[in-house]
Amino acid sequence: MGDVRAQDGWQVDERCTNCDVARQLAPGLIGEAGGRSVVLRQPDGEAEVRLLQAAAHACPTRSIHPPDGRLAAETDPFPLALDDTVLLCGHNSRRTAGANSYLLHRPGGTLMMVDTPRWSTTLAARYEALGPVTDILLTHRDHAAHGRRYADRLGARLWIHEGDLDAAPDADRVLRGTDPVEIAEGVVAHPLPGHTRGSVLYLADERYCFSGDSFYWSRSTADIEVAESVTWYSIRELSASLARTADRLRFEWLLPGHGDRRHLPAQEMAERLRELTERTRRLRPRPIDFTAVRW
Repeated sequence: MGDVRAQDGWQVDERCTNCDVARQLAPGLIGEAGGRSVVLRQPDGEAEVRLLQAAAHACPTRSIHPPDGRLAAETDPFPLALDDTVLLCGHNSRRTAGANSYLLHRPGGTLMMVDTPRWSTTLAARYEALGPVTDILLTHRDHAAHGRRYADRLGARLWIHEGDLDAAPDADRVLRGTDPVEIAEGVVAHPLPGHTRGSVLYLADERYCFSGDSFYWSRSTADIEVAESVTWYSIRELSASLARTADRLRFEWLLPGHGDRRHLPAQEMAERLRELTERTRRLRPRPIDFTAVRW
């Protein structure tokens, strides 16, 4: 770990893997330079300090450090409410490439978890205190690392698509084919092969779209994008999936595994998704290149 000195203020050390999590949580304070996150400026006031504290607690490599080098547990804001229904788990895991995960409130006081944060008994107890977690919904193989442990601890059903079943062979529920499936009241799984063979997005209440790594909100383009340079299975399959699925999707919140979140009117989201479908149709296979992603 790099030398973190009090007089230097907030710092990002060299372990950063450029996962983008910190830049989502502290925009304007943390940016990108030289293939990793850097502190752009020191915080001005308590509100900006809280943004940096959230980024530090979410960082999967624990690379973000306050001026005294010690991150206090009482500054942890997670799970962080995005609205009255969805919470951002934070505590992103290196074993899921730093992916975001979410908690979704359901009628009757239960919750569903979409993908997972890093595993710890302390975090699991924190989620248990919010109410019964009935289901762990995995969007694809890259985010499966802690699914079984959370499912067992929380007494939840673990879901994955058959295309990625080898990443969670002990899943309790297996989605098959490409037809949408209502897995609970108001929650529909839409298989979306492309990023991986078994990628799935989950639509809740025609308001929330948990898109995994299939598409995300890009700050650099101010639009919905696919990570064409990090498509493990097939960009052509992803194009076909979007063409088959886009018109079925109605949502206001885009909540991806990687990349930024966005809340827009449903009609605008629908139009942007149609435009994305057309742009993706023109894409061709290319080598995997993490550095080419337009965050």
